[in-house]
Amino acid sequence: MPEIITSAPMLGLVALVAYLVGAVPFGVVIARIFGLGDLRAIGSGNIGATNVLRTGNKLAAFLTLILDAGKGGFAVLVARAFFAEDAAQLAGLAAFVGHIFPVYLGFKGGKGVATFLGTLLALAWPVGLAACAMWLLSAVISRYSSLSALMAAATCPLSMIYFGEGRLIFLGIIFTILIYFRHTPNIKRLKAGTEPKIGKK
Repeated sequence: MPEIITSAPMLGLVALVAYLVGAVPFGVVIARIFGLGDLRAIGSGNIGATNVLRTGNKLAAFLTLILDAGKGGFAVLVARAFFAEDAAQLAGLAAFVGHIFPVYLGFKGGKGVATFLGTLLALAWPVGLAACAMWLLSAVISRYSSLSALMAAATCPLSMIYFGEGRLIFLGIIFTILIYFRHTPNIKRLKAGTEPKIGKK
């Protein structure tokens, strides 16, 4: 964990603002802009880029991916610019929690993978790149987005150790636990052989 430098009231404000930013359901917004309907009634019902891709609209899926990743990175970079590393880590976590438990959608959100990757890239880009590479490698081999996310999350703390980012270990463990928790249904489908592959409508 980083040294606590920022005052408690400011940390509370950072967490609140970052949560509200992270809670913006860009997948739902993009789907409506592109006339794709209510994303929560399509495919898996998830609000992330993978489910947007199931509509067949690659541009909408790409924009959702960038925006979901961007809101995590944005929260980290702004908090770091105005406060310190403790606020940056808290902002990243709050934005991630906001995505998976968004107040705007009754706390029923996405799996948090894109926001997780964007947050890591902003916190420590070598760790973020390693997580992105693991996701991509697993996706190319398995064609399962969920399995790729699980692999990226599982190796995240190891990457932090390898790149000398011990200050992030606690946060990395929390990310991993939450991603596995949100992917519980996917894990069951992977075991049963019924998990849909990337791009399947």
